[in-house]
Amino acid sequence: MYVDLHTRYQDDAQAKEAAELISACVHCGFCLATCPTYLDSRDERDSPRGRIYLVKQLLETGEASKQTHTHLDRCLTCRSCETTCPSGMQYGAMAGLGRELMETAAPRAPFSRWLRRLLREFLTRPEVFSRLLGIGQWFRPYLPAALRNSIPAATVRRPLPLPAHQRKMIVLEGCVQSAATPATNDAARRVLSALGIDLVSAPNAGCCGAVNHHLAAGEAALDNMRANIDAWWPLLESGAEAIIASASGCGSMIAEYRELLVNDPAYADKARVISERFRDLGQVLAEQDLGGLAAVPGPQRIAVHSPCTLSHGLGEPELVESLLKELGFETVSTQDNHLCCGSAGTYSLLQPARSKRLRQRKLAALTIEQPDVIVTANIGCQLQLGAKAAVPVRHWIELVDDALVAVE
Repeated sequence: MYVDLHTRYQDDAQAKEAAELISACVHCGFCLATCPTYLDSRDERDSPRGRIYLVKQLLETGEASKQTHTHLDRCLTCRSCETTCPSGMQYGAMAGLGRELMETAAPRAPFSRWLRRLLREFLTRPEVFSRLLGIGQWFRPYLPAALRNSIPAATVRRPLPLPAHQRKMIVLEGCVQSAATPATNDAARRVLSALGIDLVSAPNAGCCGAVNHHLAAGEAALDNMRANIDAWWPLLESGAEAIIASASGCGSMIAEYRELLVNDPAYADKARVISERFRDLGQVLAEQDLGGLAAVPGPQRIAVHSPCTLSHGLGEPELVESLLKELGFETVSTQDNHLCCGSAGTYSLLQPARSKRLRQRKLAALTIEQPDVIVTANIGCQLQLGAKAAVPVRHWIELVDDALVAVE
C-alpha cells in the first residue's frame, strides 16, 4: 500500500515510519477474521485494514477527525492480526505511531485528555494505586456485587525464600500486579528458588512503559524505559542472567525496548541488550530441567488462557499449557484462543461496553468443559476475567507453587 505523504509530514520521522509500515499491507483482509473488534461490530473501520486506511488518510491529507480517534481507540492492540497477516505487517507499531500523530492532528476534548492523564498517573504509580486499592478492599464487603467483584480481595502472603543461589535474575515487580496480586511474584520467587535461581528486584525500576505507550504518551513511555534500563543495568553488569516478568503485558513491552529506543544514541545499545536478555517467566521455566522439580499437582481441571501479549506479542501461544502438562497438571479444551479477553491495559476502563462483550465471549470459550480453575499469564487478564468468572482465575505460577507446597 503506497502512501503519498502530505507536506505537513515530509520531515516527520514518525510519519515516515508509519508510511513505511503501511506499505507492507496488501489489502488481503485476512486480518478481519481474527480481529476481535471487527467481529464485535462488523464495521471495517474497527478492523486492522480499516484503521490502516484511516492512518493513511491522515498521512496523505494532513487532517483527521474525531472519528479516526474513535476507531483507533477501539483497537485493543492485541496483535492477533499480526499473527494472521501473510505479509508481515507490523500493525501494532503502525497503530502506536498513528495514535501519537493523532494527538496533534486532532486534539482530544479536555475531559478525554484529563481522564487519560489520570489513568497514566494512577496506574503507573504502585504506591498510589496500592493505597487506593487498600481503601477499596476495606469497603469491598459492603459494595454491590458488580463493583465488589471488580476489586481483588486482599492477598494472604506466605514467607519468601532467603537468597541462596549463585544464579540470579531480575524481576519486574509491576505496577498494578505488585499491589493487586503480590502472590504472583512471591510464587515465582519460591518456584525459581526450587530450581536454583534467586529473583532480585531493582529498587529504582518502575512502570515498563506500556500504559503511557498505549495511551499515545510516547515520550513518557520512553522515559519509563530509560529509567528501567538505568535501574537494571548495574545488576546485569554484576551477573544477573536475565530480566523476567510474570505479567506478559509488561514482558511484551520490554521485548520492544530495542525498537522503540533504536534512535536514542545514549540508550539504543543498552535497550537492545535489555530486550535480548528479557524472558517471560514461562520461558525461564521452559529453559530449565523440570525433572527435579518436586511438584504434586492437585486434582483441578484447568482452562488455560494465553494472553494476547504472550500469544501474539511474544509468539508463545502454547507456552503455559505445555509447561503445565509437562508438570503433570490436567488441562481442558478451550475455544477461540487467539481472541482477546477485552482487558488490554486501560481498554476495559475506556471502552467498558465492548470490553464486557469480549469478556463474555472469552469466558464462554474458556469454560466449555467446565474447568475448576482458569489460569492466565497477565495481571490485566486475570482481573478482567476474575470479575465475572464462576470459577477462580489465577496466575499459572501460583498453581505450580501450590504443588510445591503440597510436597513440604
